[in-house]
Amino acid sequence: MFFTVAILFAAVHAKAQSTDITSRNSWLKLGANIGVPVGNASNYSSFMAGLELKGQVLETNYLGLGLTAGYNHFFGKNGVKDFGTIPLGAFLRVYPQSKGFFFGTDLGYSVVTGYDNAKGGFFLKPQLGYHNYDWNVFAFYNNIFRSDVNGGSIGSVGVGATYNIRFSK
Repeated sequence: MFFTVAILFAAVHAKAQSTDITSRNSWLKLGANIGVPVGNASNYSSFMAGLELKGQVLETNYLGLGLTAGYNHFFGKNGVKDFGTIPLGAFLRVYPQSKGFFFGTDLGYSVVTGYDNAKGGFFLKPQLGYHNYDWNVFAFYNNIFRSDVNGGSIGSVGVGATYNIRFSK
């Protein structure tokens, strides 16, 4: 996992030094997602809804790199109170064509909110979806890796969409 994070960080860092950011190759993505908790998380949460903001730069017409942040709200069940996660990370997207299928992943660190002394963890969020000029619609699996001592991993599967907000020229 550390190796994957190091490679993605190096790619984003190298890209930031070599590419001009223009309205043709860069934009913001504003999105929402919904899902159901899986694994340990399904014992104390029944539903998850979240928002995300991404900044993307196209390395080529087929490869997007960027930074991501968001908030995911987990609705408690069985007397467990609601809690949230705040993912902060980088992402990689592969777009085989200008419109159609895409795949990629978000990865970074996610902070857990709503409980005193809650520990966050490294997160990985692979995605598979459809994109066009304005929208991305996708399915995802999200996992925050935490030890059992810290409450175990927090996983979810779901669907989401992001809208591309273009910079004006």
